[in-house]
Amino acid sequence: MKKLFIIGFLFLTVACQNVTATPTFDSVANTATPTSPVIASATRAPTLTPTVSFTPPPTDLPRFFTEDFNGVLPNWSILQSGGDATPQTGVYNGSLILTLPSSYEWVYAVIGAETYTDVRVDALTQSRGATPGSVGVVCRYSEQNGWYEFNVSDDGTYNVLFGRWLAQGVAQYKPIVSDKSIYLKQGGEQNEVGLGCQDQYLYLYLNSKLFRKLDVTRFGLTDGKVGVTVSSFEHAGVVGAFDWVKVSQP
Repeated sequence: MKKLFIIGFLFLTVACQNVTATPTFDSVANTATPTSPVIASATRAPTLTPTVSFTPPPTDLPRFFTEDFNGVLPNWSILQSGGDATPQTGVYNGSLILTLPSSYEWVYAVIGAETYTDVRVDALTQSRGATPGSVGVVCRYSEQNGWYEFNVSDDGTYNVLFGRWLAQGVAQYKPIVSDKSIYLKQGGEQNEVGLGCQDQYLYLYLNSKLFRKLDVTRFGLTDGKVGVTVSSFEHAGVVGAFDWVKVSQP
């Protein structure tokens, strides 16, 4: 199961620093938070041990740049929620590797150096694990106002989500769109994934091809940080790799 299978309002618990919570899901027909959390078809919710893997000391970066992961990660913060094991994160052989050993884990690597109004973030991504997962990019990330994320999966599907914090450690995801694309390579191949945030529109790119434009006026995000993301959902052993991340003007 991937994010694109969730219809209507998707509630799940995610965690920032020093927060412990349990993911919950809801639907449009029933917007009240259930007393017993339910995760898709799972019979029980996993016990979460949220952690911040590392927050490196800040170093200077230009406002627009390409990170090719040949050294330490300046100004990147790793946020993790879900599962019963801490994900392995780090730079190996010129790639940022995020390994999610447990099911129902969500990991974000957010660049904390700059806040952008209009920006484009691209990444060369690959799913390297034996089990399927989702990898993607993030723009206009704000702890107060929310964020947009564009995720792709091994089966040729993609989705775009709006996420925001409801309370400390509790986030709500609203699906914006989910579909398949002929521009998305399958079977563990590398994909260039790009997300442009300009005015009140999102521009979706796959392998250098602009293939969709979305009006997101209703969500009202005006600025925020950028980053990348990996999700495991019901699968364990998901490995997301990023060979480079480019932050540029849209």
